[in-house]
Amino acid sequence: MPSRLPHLFIISAPSGAGKTTLCRRVHEQFPDMLYSVSYTSRNPRKSEQEGVDYHFIDRNEFENRIDNGRWAEWALVYGNYYGTSADFLDAGLRAGKDILLDLDVQGTRQLLERYAECVAIFIRPPSLEALRQRLEKRGTDSAETIAVRLENAEKEMAQQDIYQHVIVNDELAAALVQLISIIEQYRT
Repeated sequence: MPSRLPHLFIISAPSGAGKTTLCRRVHEQFPDMLYSVSYTSRNPRKSEQEGVDYHFIDRNEFENRIDNGRWAEWALVYGNYYGTSADFLDAGLRAGKDILLDLDVQGTRQLLERYAECVAIFIRPPSLEALRQRLEKRGTDSAETIAVRLENAEKEMAQQDIYQHVIVNDELAAALVQLISIIEQYRT
């Protein structure tokens, strides 16, 4: 038996708020923590690797797993399925492992209903204007895409009260210290 109960650490944030970088740093800080790689029914993009960015499966297989209750959470987004394997989470928790998940608000809601072990952490920008500046600075999105991302960010930030912890990522180093501190509280 493990000396402490394992946890699911869910990190959510609007696009451009620093979630991917923070998750990568957390995984470096806690190499024994498992990382849940999501599944999707969409085709991989050129730079994406199977098992690293996503597990890529076809639509029929995804729907079969829906019918068999194999997803801890799932959603249909822009015509493609995305989900988290319940088998992976359950096996990791049984083995006494903490698991890091990068999820949107909808996925977080589903996991909070299913798993008592969830520690939900929301990363938010200091303001929508700061987020707009970050997205523009990245130079990867059109003005229309940035507008959609900002609209979605506003909706996501309006739901931050479902999270046990909220971190304002005004400066990455400070946000990382705060995030690691929160995770360490649960891992003792």
